[in-house]
This record gives sequence, structure tokens and C-alpha cells, in this order.
Amino acid sequence: MWKFSSVASTAGCRWLGAAGSLAVAVGGWAAGTLPLRGGAGLWQRHGSAVTTAGTLLAYAGLTLLVLAWWQYGRRLRGPERAPGSRPRPLVTLAWWAGPLVLAPPLYSADVYSYLAQGAMVLEGHDVYGTGPAVLAPGELGHDAAASVGGHWTHTPAPYGPGFLVIAQLIVRLTGGAVVPGVLGMRLVALLALALIVWAVRGLAPEGREDGAVWLAALNPLLLIHVVGGVHNDGLMIGLLLAGVLLAVRGRWVLGAALIGVAMMIKSPAAVGLLFVGILVARRRGGGAAGLAKGLLPGVVAVAVAAAASLLAGTGFGWLRTQSVAATIHTALSVTSDVGLGLGVLFGGGDPEPVKAVVQKLGLLAAVAVIGRLGWRAWRGRLDVVLGLGLSLLALVALSPMVQPWYALWGVCVVAAVAWDGRLGTYLAVLCAALVYETAPSGHTPWYGFVAAGVVLVAGVLWVRRDSVTGVPGAVRVPGQATAPRVRPGVRR
Repeated sequence: MWKFSSVASTAGCRWLGAAGSLAVAVGGWAAGTLPLRGGAGLWQRHGSAVTTAGTLLAYAGLTLLVLAWWQYGRRLRGPERAPGSRPRPLVTLAWWAGPLVLAPPLYSADVYSYLAQGAMVLEGHDVYGTGPAVLAPGELGHDAAASVGGHWTHTPAPYGPGFLVIAQLIVRLTGGAVVPGVLGMRLVALLALALIVWAVRGLAPEGREDGAVWLAALNPLLLIHVVGGVHNDGLMIGLLLAGVLLAVRGRWVLGAALIGVAMMIKSPAAVGLLFVGILVARRRGGGAAGLAKGLLPGVVAVAVAAAASLLAGTGFGWLRTQSVAATIHTALSVTSDVGLGLGVLFGGGDPEPVKAVVQKLGLLAAVAVIGRLGWRAWRGRLDVVLGLGLSLLALVALSPMVQPWYALWGVCVVAAVAWDGRLGTYLAVLCAALVYETAPSGHTPWYGFVAAGVVLVAGVLWVRRDSVTGVPGAVRVPGQATAPRVRPGVRR
């Protein structure tokens, strides 16, 4: 099997990944999600030849980054390292994230929606009642609104008032200019990345911090979609993980407050309250008294959310827009695909009612899975942090709308406690596949799905081969002598 001999050390992986990241950034200047207006002469759309060349360069760079990341993880799992090859994951993270900092938006146009929605609040529009299309010429955010993805042009904001406050601040500071606005949002994404690193290192067992950073922060899926694509999911994840870390350290009130703030970025962070509540309850000895204590984190978070909704001036409209995403079909949503198929077969010409039923059943199934995981954590049969990660993965898998970067919700949590087990290894394969689904322009071409499928199958076969041959860093299989070290008390 190919051993990546040219990048045998972690330093070699660092340089290879940096070259890949640079190629992604350079390709993005030609083929990224470039603005229709407001590029300031820096971010301009090009002809088909230049765009195609940029796309090929970005895909080639992405492949280098994925290969470097995979080999880096294998080096961290292995019992031996090449001489002089200290892991230094934070240095590696700087080298890999650095080229993306000044690049145009990559793989998504969502950042233009963020800017437009922040401008809508400043201009007095109801951000929870209409979409960015309402912004008129001469109003702040009009240029950003022109570049919003088609489905989202008329869609109300599904984000909490906390995130809209950040968006407003950036629009106000930049005067609504597109390029400074995007860079301001990217600064927020970088702060979120730092928060993720701090939290996963704090949650990881002693001696396993480097691996946690590898799966969570060095992950190419996070780099291209949180740093490159500027998705606010990174901020939600960072605040959620920070809240969990504080709760684990006994400061559950502040932890619950941070989770409340995370909910005001994106609502899925609320799942964290169940497991923080379980953590608090178990520390109080369980029983009725412990259960009552376990409800308090939820009370704190709800109070924070209510205060944020009132102080932000946008009210509680975010509660009624949580379902808007379900109106946009994404091919990665299993329940939407199954529902659409059944609707076409049995819907009598209108598949939407059947599709909506299947989507709701999927969410009910997700609630059931989360409840089961919570029960196991309550009984002490499942690590609380791992239970949260698995719950977020289940929520994503059964949601009516799924984007590639949604997988990071659970992956980053699992990374903190189980990066080197069977689960962490297969999640790494999944992330390596998902990076190919979206083109640098933000579109989802057919060849992206083909590439993702090929990488997924190849990755699974590679991992299974390693597990049989006993390669250092292989996943754990029954009776395998080369199993990686496992965090005490964690059941995989």
C-alpha cells in the first residue's frame, strides 16, 4: 500500500496541506463564489476558461489538503514518529487556514445572506418576515443581496437574533461594502475556529489533545466551509463546545449561558442542554433532586435566549422561521429524498404533502434517537460528551435539509473524546468525502457527488484494510492487538 513516503513526517504533511490550501485559495479567486456587485476590483467574475482552470486548481488543491490531513492523522495515531516531526497541530492549522483568510467566499454564497440580513435590520425591514430581495438600491446591503443564492433571496432569516447583532455590527462598521463585510465575517469565523480549538483541547483526555484538534479543526471540511465559506455553523459549534467544557469543569451556569448564546446563532445548539442537564443531575446524585437540578441549565439558556431576543430588537420571530430550511430540497437529506420519491409515486401529482410527512417523521425519529442516547448517558452507560456528538449526528442525518458542513456539528464534538476510535475514523472518511460535494462556486454539480462517492468507498475500503493488516493507527476491531488508546470511561 502507498505509504505517502514523500510526506512521512508531520512536517511534510504540514507543507503538503499548505500547498493544497494555497491552491484552493488561488483557484477561488477565479472560480469562487464571487459577488455580482461590490467586488471592488478585487473579486471579479471571469470567463469560462479562467473559471474552469480555477475550479480544476481548487479541486487539485483540495485533494492535496485531504491527503495531507489523512496522513497527518495516521502519524498521530502511530506509536512512532519520524525524527524531528513533532505534531505541532496549531502551527499546522495556521499554515492550512492562512491562505484562505483573504480569499473570496468559497463553496457558498451564504455570507452574502448574512450581510444582507444584517443590513435589513439596520434599514428597518422585518428580517423574519421577508428575504434580502426587499433591499432597494441605495440601501445598505443592496450589493450583497444581489449575490445571495437563488432560494434564499426571498427566504426569511433562520438565524437567531444573536447572530443578526453580529451581522449588523459588521455592516455598520463597513458601510455595507461587500469585500470588507466578507472579511469582517471571516474574522468572526477565525475567532470561532480558535474557540473550537480551545474547547476540544480542554475536553480531550490528557495526551490526546492533538488528535482532537486534528479531527475537529484541521478537518478540511471545516477549513473550506467555516474559514473559506464563512458559515456561522463554526460560531455555533465553538460556543456550544465552550459551554460544554465549562459545564464539565463545574461552571455549568456560565456553560449553559454560552449554550444559550449558541442557540441565538443557530438553534440546533439546544441539544447540548439535554446533556449538560444530565451532567449536572448526575453530579447531584441523580434521583428526583438531581433531576430538578438538571433542569436548571435549560432555564438559564432559555433566559439568555429570551433576553437576547428582546435586547436585539428583532423579537421572537426566529421561532417561526426554524422550518424555512425544509422548503429547500438538498440531495443529502435522506428524508427529503425518500419523501420526494414516495410523493412522486403516491402523491397524486403533488409530492409535497407526502414529502412533508416523511420529513416530520424523520425529525420524530431524531428526537427518539436523541432521547435514547440521553437515557444511556443518564444511566452512566455513555459518555455525556460523546452522547451529545452522536445526537447531533443523528439530528443532521434525519433533518429535512442537510448541507455538507452540517456534519461538523457532531464531528467536532466527537473529536474531543473519540477521535482515534472506530467512530472517529469513519467520521474522518465521511468528512473527506463531503468536501467534494460542493464546487468552489457554491454549486453542487453531478461530478461532485460522484467524487464524494468514490472517496467514501475508497476511504472505507482503506480503513477496513488497515484494520485487518494491523497498520499503526488502524481502527479497533474485535481481538485486534493494535487498538488505539481509548479515553477511560468512553464506550464506543
